[in-house]
This record gives sequence, structure tokens and C-alpha cells, in this order.
Amino acid sequence: MRKKTAAVSHHAREVAELGADRGLAVEYLKAAMESLDDPNDRAAGLIALRTVAEAYGGLGAVATEAGISREAL
Repeated sequence: MRKKTAAVSHHAREVAELGADRGLAVEYLKAAMESLDDPNDRAAGLIALRTVAEAYGGLGAVATEAGISREAL
């Protein structure tokens, strides 16, 4: 009988990869920014922004690093 391995969600893997590779995160953000310009694809852009923020400690950490409040972000 085979031993079962734990599955990793796509989102968790994506967050880990973006957090480990800043260059990948930059390219991912560029694509997200393009999505924000398209009203039919805006949700995908917002999800991408949230995913990158999560990879770097969450919205609070990103706001602190940027020197602005979480609400302003």
C-alpha cells in the first residue's frame, strides 16, 4: 500500500514561490497591473495583488514597508 502524501494547494504553492523569488513577484505584479486596466479582468488583478502581498507578510507588512497605513494601501 502506498503512503499518502499531503496535497499542497495551488494558492499556498503560488505564495511560497512568489515569496522565494522577488523577480517572479515583480513580473507577476506587472501582469496584475495590466489586468486592472481591463474591467472584465479586474478581479484577477486584485487577487494577484493580494497573493503577492500575502507572500511578503500580508497587507499590514506591505503597508508598513511602504510607510503608509494598511487602510491607505
